[in-house]
Amino acid sequence: MTDAVSDSPRPRPSPVRLAFWFLLVLTVSALEYQARFSGASSSKATRNEVYSYSAFANTLVFYALILGVVLAIAYDRADLLALRRPLVRRALAVGAGVLVAVFAWELVVSYLPVRSPGSEQGLTPTGWEPAHAGAFAANVVLFACIAPFVEELTFRGVGQSLLRAFGRVPSILGIGVMFGIWHGLVEALLVLIPFGVALAYLRDRTRSVVPGMVVHGLFNAIALVLSVV
Repeated sequence: MTDAVSDSPRPRPSPVRLAFWFLLVLTVSALEYQARFSGASSSKATRNEVYSYSAFANTLVFYALILGVVLAIAYDRADLLALRRPLVRRALAVGAGVLVAVFAWELVVSYLPVRSPGSEQGLTPTGWEPAHAGAFAANVVLFACIAPFVEELTFRGVGQSLLRAFGRVPSILGIGVMFGIWHGLVEALLVLIPFGVALAYLRDRTRSVVPGMVVHGLFNAIALVLSVV
């Protein structure tokens, strides 16, 4: 990985890669919304999937497939992944600010009559089940490490790199919106879109997906742990 540079020229458009990226995001979004409106993600069994090894395995396969497609889109253009070493001080400062701002915004939204992302998505457990602690730990690793790694490469990596041809602000806002709809949720868009925008801003300021992976992973891990406390 190379050091991040504060400013970079606007890259040339890559319409074919961008078309395949949009196809990937819209396909996953459509499948998620289909599951959402069919009620497949609202049962008690679904809510307790964090205690299931089979759910862990299925989701792991899903992310492996997504990563394969993303790497294919970035074929011979590793720079699109933005896997660069960030400037540490800037990454720590901006990353901490983003994490605090996201939790503060989620606290504000919690006072509105809408569900949180974890609750609407069906990831918030109905209670702590110590007998399934191993499966819970596996799913925490999945959502705190693997999911952020793949999603950051998908959105703040390839996606934001491709959209950067249209300007910094459009790429940041566009990634935030696409990240929100990727999850197939409605009420939680009030949290997911700002979260996606904040992570895109962090990537823009550091020119690296690494700080976003850390912030994304911490957010998911804290949310899951708090859900069973």
